[in-house]
Amino acid sequence: MTQQARRFPRHLVAALAAAAGLSVALAGCSGGGTSESSGGAEPQTLTLSYQIANSATSPYSVLAQKYMASHPGVTITTNAINLSTYGQTLTTQLQAGNGPDVFQVQGGSGQVQGAVSLANAGLLAPLTGTNIPATIPDGSAAQFSVDGKQYAMPVELLPTGIIYNDAAAKGVGITLTATSTLEDVYAACATASAAGKSLFALAGSQSPNTGILAQLIAQSQVYEATPDWNQQRADGKVTFANTPGWKSTLQTVVDMNTKGCFQPGAAGAGFDALTNGVGSTSATSFGLFAPLGGASDIMSAVPGLTLVGLPVPAPAGTTTKLINGADDSLAINAKTKSPNLAQDFLNWMAEPEQAAQFASVAGEIPIVGGPGQLSPVFAPITQMITDKQYGPFPAQSWPNGQVYDALGTGVTGLITGQATIDQVLQSMDDAWGA
Repeated sequence: MTQQARRFPRHLVAALAAAAGLSVALAGCSGGGTSESSGGAEPQTLTLSYQIANSATSPYSVLAQKYMASHPGVTITTNAINLSTYGQTLTTQLQAGNGPDVFQVQGGSGQVQGAVSLANAGLLAPLTGTNIPATIPDGSAAQFSVDGKQYAMPVELLPTGIIYNDAAAKGVGITLTATSTLEDVYAACATASAAGKSLFALAGSQSPNTGILAQLIAQSQVYEATPDWNQQRADGKVTFANTPGWKSTLQTVVDMNTKGCFQPGAAGAGFDALTNGVGSTSATSFGLFAPLGGASDIMSAVPGLTLVGLPVPAPAGTTTKLINGADDSLAINAKTKSPNLAQDFLNWMAEPEQAAQFASVAGEIPIVGGPGQLSPVFAPITQMITDKQYGPFPAQSWPNGQVYDALGTGVTGLITGQATIDQVLQSMDDAWGA
């Protein structure tokens, strides 16, 4: 991974990576309550694990240092684990009974180390801090709670869309805004191709990136008209295969590909194609699909570079929506020997001051206390955020990671021509189950 990538790939994978092996990894896990230390005061030490792509400063580390400074006698040992091995490492440790006291999880059950899956396996302690419930956005309780008890605490809001190099695009005559349409995108793809560029960079070999593209399209083409589509799917009232919006979502991917919207060789490209293509003052591509906070880290590595956030436009005559939801979260090991300290740490993290600092380091939006002073990256979409013209991550409430994996790998198949739209949708229904 190039240094230009900074923390962006961690954001992407943390937010949206498929949990293809999670159900296997959790097999055999047994429940367990919070374990108090035997006799005497509990240890004033915590281990804190989180995933990271490189050496960029982590907000988890920053807040851990601040907590220790304000709580003499407390020691928090941070453990940054490479994103490619984090999920398997964490679940293996938890199964063996030697997991960290506090650790990063993701909301729901459809992603890597999903909080609901871990809670159902008895691996998480219910959270008790009085500040903590306010971290759950409206309508998202099911992604962080089981049977009325909260097991994971969101740490930031993740506006997600297109990280866009507006200056480079305008240099070849392209102007896209938050009010552009899908038809405007297709026209821009032709203009970019004529200039020897591509409108978008896509890591086509990485299902988190292909999956995020499809989710961003579906936010407007499926969930705008049917915000409870996931619940209808769970109730057996609809399927991916019989939903026109899902067919049009994948048809949009096909159309983007045939119209030259992606860089040459996109199907086999990795994450480095994203920042290498867009993260330069002489960009070869003008946009990439990701949580928008990643723009700040990319810019910090390239002097003179300015990036902004845009939504993926909907077809003319329909409403464009962003993805903006809570996903990155903290949870407590059900077997921690320092349960009171762990609860206090998360409760402290949920205070507006700490939430604002976490979001500032991460380049995102605070989970509590209001958006505050938004990063210039969000300038084109400030009104969308203010008007709540967004929805949560669609895959977050899917029943397992295999559904998202089927979507991500299916998009790659559509780009290579090795899969059809009907085949991809059927594979998602098969992965969902009944």
